[in-house]
Amino acid sequence: MFRMETEVDKDRRMLLGERLENSNMERSPAKGKLRGTPHGDEVPLEIWAFADGSPDLAGGLTALTWGRWLHVDLLWVADTHRGSGLGTRLLAEAERVAREERGCGWARLETWDFQAPEFYRGRGYEVVGTVEEYPPGATEFILTKRLGS
Repeated sequence: MFRMETEVDKDRRMLLGERLENSNMERSPAKGKLRGTPHGDEVPLEIWAFADGSPDLAGGLTALTWGRWLHVDLLWVADTHRGSGLGTRLLAEAERVAREERGCGWARLETWDFQAPEFYRGRGYEVVGTVEEYPPGATEFILTKRLGS
C-alpha cells in the first residue's frame, strides 16, 4: 500500500530532483559525461532592453545554457517596440553569448501558434515537434537551431 499526498512541498521537490538527476547520471553515459564539466550545470542567461532614457522595460529574454545547448525560456518585446528589430537583437545576443562565451552548439525553444513560430523560423529555427491541443485550441511548437558551424 502507498499513501499519496498532493501538497506542494519545496523540500520534497528538491529531493525528487536530486534523486532523478542521480538516476539519470547512472543510466545515461552522455549525461554522465557532463558531470563536472563547464556544460554540466544549468547556467541562467538573461538579457534586458531599455529604450534610451527610459527606465521601463522594452523587452527581455530569459534562458539557460546546459549540455552545450541554449534553451530560451521567455522572449518578450513591448507592443510599442514590436517591429523595431528588438526581438531579433535579443535573440541574437543570447545566441552569441551561448556560442562564444559558453560553448553552445545548439539552441532550442518552445512557442505557441498564437505567439511567434514564424518569427523564429525567420531566424533559422526549425520545427522539430508539435504538441496539438496544448492547451486545448492551441498548438505548441518545439524549435531548434544549430549555432555556428
